[in-house]
Amino acid sequence: MNIKSQKDFFSGLMFMGVGVAFAWGASNYTIGNGARMGPGYFPLALGVLLAILGSVITFKALVVETVDGDRIGTFAWKPLIFIILANLVFGAMIGGLPSIHLPPMGLIAGIYALTFIACLAGDKFILKEAVVLGTILAIMSYFAFIKLLNLQFPVWPVFAGV
Repeated sequence: MNIKSQKDFFSGLMFMGVGVAFAWGASNYTIGNGARMGPGYFPLALGVLLAILGSVITFKALVVETVDGDRIGTFAWKPLIFIILANLVFGAMIGGLPSIHLPPMGLIAGIYALTFIACLAGDKFILKEAVVLGTILAIMSYFAFIKLLNLQFPVWPVFAGV
C-alpha cells in the first residue's frame, strides 16, 4: 500500500475511529426514527457521517498524489499536555475534588486557571494578555451561563466554614 499523504491518511483513520465509537456508543440508547428521534439518534447519525467522511479522506490519501507526500511532522507534546491539563484543572475547580479535600472554587477561578494554563501551551507567555483574555472569558461566561441560562453551579469559591 502506497500512502500518498500521511496527514490525510491518519486524519481519515482518526475520523473513522471516532465515528465508529460514537455509533457504537449510540447503540446503547433508543434510536427511534426520523419522526420520533430517541436519545441515540443524533450520536448514531453523527458517528456514521464521521466514519463515512473518514473513509473518503483515507481513500483520497491512498489515491490522490501530493507534491511532497504530506509527511507528518514532529508531535507537539507541549501544547497537547497543557491544553489537556487546563481542561482537567478547570473541571476540578468547578466541581472540586473531595478525595483531596479541594472545595469547588467556582466558575470565575476555574476560567482564570484554564486561561493561564492554556496560555502556557504557546511559544511565549505574556501575563497581561492572559489576564485580559481570562477577564473577558470570565465576564462572558458569567453572563451566558449564570444570567442568561440560569445554570446553578458555584460562581465563587465555596468554603465549608464560611
